Amino acid sequence: MVKADGYGHGMAPCAEAALRGGATRLATATATEAFELRASQPEVPILVLGALTDAELDVAMQARAELAVWRAESLATIAQRGSQFGLRPRVHVKYDSGMGRLGNRDAAKVAELVDACVADERVELAGLWTHFATADEADDGFLRDQVDRFRLLAAPLKERYPGLLLHAANSAATLRDPGLHFDMVRCGVAIYGLDPFGMDPASHGLEPAMALLSYVADVKRFAPGESAGYGRTWLAPEETLIGVLPIGYGDGVRRALSNDCEILIGGERAPVVGTISMDNLTVDLGAGSAIEPGEPAVLLGSQGGESVSAEEWARRLGTINYEITCGISPRVLRAYRR
Repeated sequence: MVKADGYGHGMAPCAEAALRGGATRLATATATEAFELRASQPEVPILVLGALTDAELDVAMQARAELAVWRAESLATIAQRGSQFGLRPRVHVKYDSGMGRLGNRDAAKVAELVDACVADERVELAGLWTHFATADEADDGFLRDQVDRFRLLAAPLKERYPGLLLHAANSAATLRDPGLHFDMVRCGVAIYGLDPFGMDPASHGLEPAMALLSYVADVKRFAPGESAGYGRTWLAPEETLIGVLPIGYGDGVRRALSNDCEILIGGERAPVVGTISMDNLTVDLGAGSAIEPGEPAVLLGSQGGESVSAEEWARRLGTINYEITCGISPRVLRAYRR
Protein backbone atom coordinates (compact mmCIF):
# COMPACT_ATOMS: atom_id res chain seq x y z
CA MET A 1 0.00 0.00 0.00
CA VAL A 2 1.63 3.23 -1.17
CA LYS A 3 -1.40 5.52 -1.16
CA ALA A 4 -1.29 9.00 0.40
CA ASP A 5 2.27 9.50 -0.84
CA GLY A 6 3.39 6.31 0.83
CA TYR A 7 1.74 7.29 4.12
CA GLY A 8 3.75 10.51 4.00
CA HIS A 9 7.07 8.81 3.24
CA GLY A 10 7.13 9.30 -0.54
CA MET A 11 5.21 7.05 -2.91
CA ALA A 12 7.73 6.18 -5.63
CA PRO A 13 10.77 5.45 -3.40
CA CYS A 14 8.61 3.40 -1.03
CA ALA A 15 7.13 1.42 -3.90
CA GLU A 16 10.63 0.63 -5.14
CA ALA A 17 11.72 -0.43 -1.64
CA ALA A 18 8.64 -2.62 -1.19
CA LEU A 19 9.26 -4.39 -4.48
CA ARG A 20 12.91 -4.94 -3.57
CA GLY A 21 11.66 -6.41 -0.30
CA GLY A 22 9.45 -8.97 -2.01
CA ALA A 23 6.14 -7.27 -2.78
CA THR A 24 4.65 -8.31 -6.12
CA ARG A 25 1.84 -5.75 -6.39
CA LEU A 26 1.14 -2.15 -5.42
CA ALA A 27 -2.06 -0.38 -4.44
CA THR A 28 -3.21 3.23 -4.35
CA ALA A 29 -6.42 4.97 -3.34
CA THR A 30 -6.78 7.20 -6.40
CA ALA A 31 -6.33 7.06 -10.15
CA THR A 32 -3.93 9.99 -10.08
CA GLU A 33 -1.68 8.14 -7.64
CA ALA A 34 -1.68 5.11 -9.94
CA PHE A 35 -0.89 7.27 -12.97
CA GLU A 36 2.04 8.92 -11.21
CA LEU A 37 3.31 5.58 -9.94
CA ARG A 38 3.12 3.98 -13.37
CA ALA A 39 5.89 6.27 -14.60
CA SER A 40 8.41 4.59 -12.30
CA GLN A 41 6.80 1.13 -12.29
CA PRO A 42 5.85 0.32 -15.89
CA GLU A 43 5.11 -3.39 -15.40
CA VAL A 44 3.98 -3.99 -11.81
CA PRO A 45 0.23 -4.53 -11.21
CA ILE A 46 -1.31 -1.47 -9.52
CA LEU A 47 -4.72 -1.72 -7.87
CA VAL A 48 -6.81 1.41 -7.35
CA LEU A 49 -8.94 0.84 -4.26
CA GLY A 50 -11.18 3.90 -4.30
CA ALA A 51 -14.25 5.22 -6.07
CA LEU A 52 -13.69 6.91 -9.44
CA THR A 53 -15.51 9.56 -11.41
CA ASP A 54 -15.71 9.12 -15.19
CA ALA A 55 -12.74 11.46 -15.61
CA GLU A 56 -10.76 9.57 -12.97
CA LEU A 57 -11.62 6.29 -14.64
CA ASP A 58 -9.97 7.55 -17.82
CA VAL A 59 -6.85 8.36 -15.81
CA ALA A 60 -6.91 4.86 -14.31
CA MET A 61 -7.17 3.40 -17.81
CA GLN A 62 -4.14 5.40 -18.89
CA ALA A 63 -2.31 3.95 -15.88
CA ARG A 64 -3.42 0.43 -16.87
CA ALA A 65 -4.59 0.02 -13.29
CA GLU A 66 -6.65 -2.77 -11.82
CA LEU A 67 -9.95 -1.46 -10.48
CA ALA A 68 -12.34 -2.01 -7.60
CA VAL A 69 -15.99 -2.57 -8.52
CA TRP A 70 -19.13 -3.24 -6.51
CA ARG A 71 -21.98 -2.08 -8.77
CA ALA A 72 -23.21 -3.56 -12.04
CA GLU A 73 -23.46 -0.08 -13.52
CA SER A 74 -19.80 0.61 -12.74
CA LEU A 75 -18.79 -2.69 -14.28
CA ALA A 76 -20.55 -1.75 -17.52
CA THR A 77 -18.80 1.63 -17.56
CA ILE A 78 -15.41 0.06 -16.91
CA ALA A 79 -15.96 -2.45 -19.70
CA GLN A 80 -16.99 0.27 -22.14
CA ARG A 81 -14.12 2.60 -21.26
CA GLY A 82 -11.67 -0.27 -21.42
CA SER A 83 -12.75 -1.07 -24.96
CA GLN A 84 -12.29 2.56 -25.95
CA PHE A 85 -8.74 2.45 -24.60
CA GLY A 86 -8.04 -0.92 -26.22
CA LEU A 87 -7.73 -2.54 -22.81
CA ARG A 88 -9.29 -5.45 -20.96
CA PRO A 89 -9.34 -4.05 -17.40
CA ARG A 90 -8.74 -6.37 -14.47
CA VAL A 91 -11.32 -5.86 -11.72
CA HIS A 92 -11.58 -6.76 -8.04
CA VAL A 93 -15.14 -7.11 -6.73
CA LYS A 94 -15.59 -5.56 -3.28
CA TYR A 95 -17.82 -7.06 -0.61
CA ASP A 96 -18.77 -4.83 2.33
CA SER A 97 -18.67 -7.46 5.06
CA GLY A 98 -19.03 -4.88 7.83
CA MET A 99 -16.74 -1.90 7.25
CA GLY A 100 -19.71 0.19 6.13
CA ARG A 101 -17.89 2.14 3.45
CA LEU A 102 -17.46 1.21 -0.21
CA GLY A 103 -18.60 -2.19 -1.40
CA ASN A 104 -21.87 -4.10 -1.71
CA ARG A 105 -23.38 -5.48 1.50
CA ASP A 106 -25.57 -8.03 -0.29
CA ALA A 107 -23.56 -11.24 -0.63
CA ALA A 108 -25.90 -12.61 -3.31
CA LYS A 109 -25.48 -9.48 -5.44
CA VAL A 110 -21.70 -9.65 -4.97
CA ALA A 111 -21.72 -13.24 -6.25
CA GLU A 112 -23.83 -12.15 -9.22
CA LEU A 113 -21.34 -9.39 -9.97
CA VAL A 114 -18.46 -11.86 -9.87
CA ASP A 115 -20.31 -14.03 -12.40
CA ALA A 116 -21.03 -10.95 -14.52
CA CYS A 117 -17.33 -10.08 -14.62
CA VAL A 118 -16.55 -13.55 -15.96
CA ALA A 119 -19.37 -13.37 -18.50
CA ASP A 120 -18.23 -10.00 -19.88
CA GLU A 121 -15.25 -10.66 -22.13
CA ARG A 122 -14.36 -6.97 -22.08
CA VAL A 123 -13.05 -7.27 -18.50
CA GLU A 124 -10.98 -9.81 -16.60
CA LEU A 125 -11.99 -10.93 -13.11
CA ALA A 126 -8.94 -10.57 -10.86
CA GLY A 127 -10.10 -10.66 -7.25
CA LEU A 128 -12.71 -10.62 -4.52
CA TRP A 129 -11.96 -8.52 -1.47
CA THR A 130 -13.21 -6.97 1.72
CA HIS A 131 -11.80 -4.76 4.47
CA PHE A 132 -11.82 -5.30 8.24
CA ALA A 133 -13.13 -2.65 10.61
CA THR A 134 -11.65 -3.91 13.90
CA ALA A 135 -8.54 -5.95 13.09
CA ASP A 136 -6.47 -3.58 15.25
CA GLU A 137 -8.70 -3.97 18.33
CA ALA A 138 -8.36 -6.52 21.12
CA ASP A 139 -11.99 -7.66 21.03
CA ASP A 140 -12.17 -9.64 17.82
CA GLY A 141 -15.86 -10.64 17.91
CA PHE A 142 -16.82 -8.34 15.05
CA LEU A 143 -13.68 -9.30 13.14
CA ARG A 144 -14.71 -12.95 13.35
CA ASP A 145 -18.17 -12.06 12.07
CA GLN A 146 -16.63 -10.31 9.07
CA VAL A 147 -14.28 -13.21 8.39
CA ASP A 148 -17.16 -15.70 8.55
CA ARG A 149 -19.24 -13.64 6.13
CA PHE A 150 -16.34 -13.31 3.70
CA ARG A 151 -15.47 -17.01 3.83
CA LEU A 152 -19.10 -18.00 3.28
CA LEU A 153 -19.25 -15.87 0.14
CA ALA A 154 -15.74 -16.58 -1.11
CA ALA A 155 -15.52 -20.36 -0.79
CA PRO A 156 -17.97 -21.34 -3.57
CA LEU A 157 -16.71 -18.56 -5.82
CA LYS A 158 -13.13 -19.70 -5.38
CA GLU A 159 -14.19 -23.23 -6.23
CA ARG A 160 -15.95 -21.98 -9.34
CA TYR A 161 -13.10 -19.66 -10.35
CA PRO A 162 -9.81 -21.08 -8.98
CA GLY A 163 -7.78 -18.12 -10.25
CA LEU A 164 -9.80 -15.65 -8.16
CA LEU A 165 -7.52 -13.71 -5.78
CA LEU A 166 -9.06 -13.44 -2.33
CA HIS A 167 -7.74 -10.63 -0.14
CA ALA A 168 -8.87 -9.00 3.08
CA ALA A 169 -5.96 -8.43 5.48
CA ASN A 170 -4.58 -5.00 6.26
CA SER A 171 -1.41 -4.68 8.38
CA ALA A 172 -3.18 -5.48 11.64
CA ALA A 173 -4.86 -8.59 10.27
CA THR A 174 -1.64 -9.68 8.57
CA LEU A 175 0.29 -9.56 11.85
CA ARG A 176 -2.59 -10.88 13.91
CA ASP A 177 -3.55 -14.13 12.20
CA PRO A 178 -1.99 -15.99 9.24
CA GLY A 179 -5.41 -17.53 8.67
CA LEU A 180 -6.59 -14.15 7.40
CA HIS A 181 -3.96 -13.92 4.67
CA PHE A 182 -6.02 -15.69 1.97
CA ASP A 183 -4.25 -15.30 -1.41
CA MET A 184 -2.56 -11.99 -0.70
CA VAL A 185 -2.38 -9.30 1.98
CA ARG A 186 -2.56 -5.52 1.70
CA CYS A 187 0.14 -4.36 4.10
CA GLY A 188 0.20 -0.62 4.63
CA VAL A 189 1.28 1.06 7.83
CA ALA A 190 3.45 -1.86 8.95
CA ILE A 191 5.77 -1.68 5.93
CA TYR A 192 6.73 1.80 7.11
CA GLY A 193 7.69 0.40 10.51
CA LEU A 194 4.60 1.76 12.25
CA ASP A 195 2.59 -0.41 14.60
CA PRO A 196 -1.01 -0.93 13.40
CA PHE A 197 -2.07 -1.52 17.00
CA GLY A 198 -0.65 1.84 18.13
CA MET A 199 1.88 0.23 20.47
CA ASP A 200 5.67 -0.07 20.36
CA PRO A 201 6.67 -1.05 16.80
CA ALA A 202 9.50 -3.17 18.17
CA SER A 203 6.97 -5.51 19.78
CA HIS A 204 6.14 -6.72 16.26
CA GLY A 205 9.69 -6.56 14.94
CA LEU A 206 9.03 -3.26 13.17
CA GLU A 207 11.50 -0.40 12.81
CA PRO A 208 10.17 3.05 11.82
CA ALA A 209 11.31 4.10 8.37
CA MET A 210 10.83 7.82 9.02
CA ALA A 211 12.97 10.21 11.00
CA LEU A 212 11.91 13.87 11.12
CA LEU A 213 14.96 16.08 11.55
CA SER A 214 15.65 19.75 12.12
CA TYR A 215 18.31 21.81 13.88
CA VAL A 216 18.73 24.51 16.49
CA ALA A 217 18.74 27.80 14.60
CA ASP A 218 19.23 30.02 17.64
CA VAL A 219 19.73 29.85 21.41
CA LYS A 220 18.43 32.63 23.66
CA ARG A 221 18.72 33.18 27.41
CA PHE A 222 15.37 33.77 29.12
CA ALA A 223 14.81 35.47 32.46
CA PRO A 224 11.98 34.26 34.76
CA GLY A 225 8.60 35.37 33.41
CA GLU A 226 9.70 35.84 29.80
CA SER A 227 7.53 34.10 27.20
CA ALA A 228 8.08 32.19 23.97
CA GLY A 229 5.64 32.08 21.06
CA TYR A 230 2.15 33.32 20.24
CA GLY A 231 -0.27 33.91 23.08
CA ARG A 232 2.38 33.68 25.81
CA THR A 233 1.18 30.16 26.65
CA TRP A 234 4.48 29.45 28.42
CA LEU A 235 6.42 31.65 30.82
CA ALA A 236 9.90 30.75 31.97
CA PRO A 237 9.62 29.70 35.64
CA GLU A 238 13.32 30.42 36.13
CA GLU A 239 16.33 31.48 34.10
CA THR A 240 16.89 29.08 31.21
CA LEU A 241 18.12 28.74 27.65
CA ILE A 242 15.60 28.41 24.83
CA GLY A 243 16.38 26.81 21.49
CA VAL A 244 14.53 27.90 18.36
CA LEU A 245 13.95 25.29 15.63
CA PRO A 246 12.89 26.30 12.08
CA ILE A 247 10.05 23.78 11.83
CA GLY A 248 6.38 24.04 12.74
CA TYR A 249 2.83 23.08 11.87
CA GLY A 250 3.44 24.11 8.26
CA ASP A 251 5.77 21.12 8.17
CA GLY A 252 3.42 18.77 10.00
CA VAL A 253 4.38 19.30 13.64
CA ARG A 254 0.86 19.68 14.97
CA ARG A 255 0.04 22.85 16.89
CA ALA A 256 -1.80 20.73 19.46
CA LEU A 257 1.62 19.42 20.57
CA SER A 258 2.43 22.88 21.97
CA ASN A 259 3.70 22.51 25.55
CA ASP A 260 3.01 18.78 25.23
CA CYS A 261 5.86 16.94 23.52
CA GLU A 262 9.59 16.44 23.65
CA ILE A 263 12.27 16.34 20.99
CA LEU A 264 15.85 15.06 21.01
CA ILE A 265 18.84 17.38 21.09
CA GLY A 266 22.28 16.25 22.12
CA GLY A 267 20.93 12.77 22.79
CA GLU A 268 18.53 14.03 25.44
CA ARG A 269 14.85 14.92 25.55
CA ALA A 270 13.99 18.61 25.53
CA PRO A 271 10.41 19.81 26.09
CA VAL A 272 8.67 21.92 23.48
CA VAL A 273 7.55 25.11 25.22
CA GLY A 274 5.27 27.83 23.95
CA THR A 275 2.88 27.64 21.02
CA ILE A 276 4.13 25.87 17.92
CA SER A 277 3.85 28.27 15.00
CA MET A 278 3.75 27.62 11.27
CA ASP A 279 7.50 27.80 10.76
CA ASN A 280 9.15 27.66 14.18
CA LEU A 281 8.96 26.05 17.59
CA THR A 282 10.86 26.58 20.82
CA VAL A 283 12.35 24.12 23.29
CA ASP A 284 13.62 24.50 26.86
CA LEU A 285 17.29 23.48 26.88
CA GLY A 286 17.86 24.18 30.57
CA ALA A 287 19.97 26.85 32.23
CA GLY A 288 23.21 24.88 32.04
CA SER A 289 22.89 23.68 28.47
CA ALA A 290 25.93 23.75 26.20
CA ILE A 291 23.81 23.42 23.04
CA GLU A 292 24.75 25.93 20.36
CA PRO A 293 23.14 26.99 17.06
CA GLY A 294 23.56 24.33 14.39
CA GLU A 295 23.01 21.40 16.73
CA PRO A 296 20.95 18.62 15.06
CA ALA A 297 17.47 17.97 16.45
CA VAL A 298 15.30 14.87 16.07
CA LEU A 299 11.54 15.30 16.28
CA LEU A 300 10.70 11.73 15.25
CA GLY A 301 13.34 9.05 15.42
CA SER A 302 16.31 8.18 17.61
CA GLN A 303 19.36 10.00 18.92
CA GLY A 304 21.76 8.61 21.45
CA GLY A 305 19.82 6.19 23.60
CA GLU A 306 16.51 8.08 23.30
CA SER A 307 13.72 7.91 20.74
CA VAL A 308 10.46 9.67 19.92
CA SER A 309 7.91 7.70 17.90
CA ALA A 310 4.88 8.54 15.81
CA GLU A 311 2.94 6.38 18.27
CA GLU A 312 4.00 8.71 21.11
CA TRP A 313 2.79 11.76 19.23
CA ALA A 314 -0.44 9.97 18.36
CA ARG A 315 -1.15 9.14 22.00
CA ARG A 316 -0.59 12.76 23.00
CA LEU A 317 -2.91 13.95 20.24
CA GLY A 318 -5.59 11.30 20.69
CA THR A 319 -5.15 10.02 17.14
CA ILE A 320 -3.30 7.26 15.25
CA ASN A 321 0.25 6.98 13.93
CA TYR A 322 -1.05 6.94 10.33
CA GLU A 323 -2.19 10.55 10.71
CA ILE A 324 1.19 11.62 12.08
CA THR A 325 3.27 10.51 9.10
CA CYS A 326 0.60 11.40 6.52
CA GLY A 327 0.58 14.90 8.02
CA ILE A 328 4.25 15.65 7.29
CA SER A 329 3.89 18.34 4.64
CA PRO A 330 5.36 18.31 1.10
CA ARG A 331 7.72 21.17 1.92
CA VAL A 332 9.75 18.85 4.16
CA LEU A 333 12.65 17.46 2.14
CA ARG A 334 12.57 13.66 1.82
CA ALA A 335 15.96 11.95 1.71
CA TYR A 336 16.34 8.19 1.31
CA ARG A 337 18.97 5.56 1.94
CA ARG A 338 19.03 1.93 0.94
